[in-house]
Amino acid sequence: MRAGAREASAMWWWFLLLGILWTWFGMYVLSYRVGSLAAVAAFVGVAFLFSGISQLVVASRVRSWRWLYIISGILGVAAGIGTFIWPDITLYVVSILVAWYLIFFGIIHLVDALAGPKVGWWWTGLLLGIAELILGIWAVRSWERSLLTLMTLVGVWAIVYGVNEIFAAFTLRETGKRAEQAADSGRVPDS
Repeated sequence: MRAGAREASAMWWWFLLLGILWTWFGMYVLSYRVGSLAAVAAFVGVAFLFSGISQLVVASRVRSWRWLYIISGILGVAAGIGTFIWPDITLYVVSILVAWYLIFFGIIHLVDALAGPKVGWWWTGLLLGIAELILGIWAVRSWERSLLTLMTLVGVWAIVYGVNEIFAAFTLRETGKRAEQAADSGRVPDS
């Protein structure tokens, strides 16, 4: 148990870095106004790639639900690449990909929050899952909405996701510290 806790808690900074990058990306999207479909596709493509890569990183570090993180990571990377391949039909492709991506991740985050361990900030994953489902359903039903609205949705989602990753990083760091203290004292830590 000590080796596993040490290994997991040693990666807390990676989640912090990803959280900061996601939060920065969301703020950038919300502050950048552009009328070009290609620019919106690039923003969303980068978001898909970031998320897919972060899911694959998580898959390399967890045991439970690993297959789900691998699938979502592959889908995220594939969606990012697909967004760059079809810039001429970007609005349609982006709205469909964003909608299903948000719905898929909403389900993942809801299941993880409800079925996973209830650590300090578990409810942020629940809120993230609810927000992703609402945004995904909205996007499926109204793909013709303005590019500004789509960018706003992506920006808000990225900020919420980033904050969730930051909370996860500090929770992981604290859990690692408690496991180390417990190992030093010879007792099993409380969960």
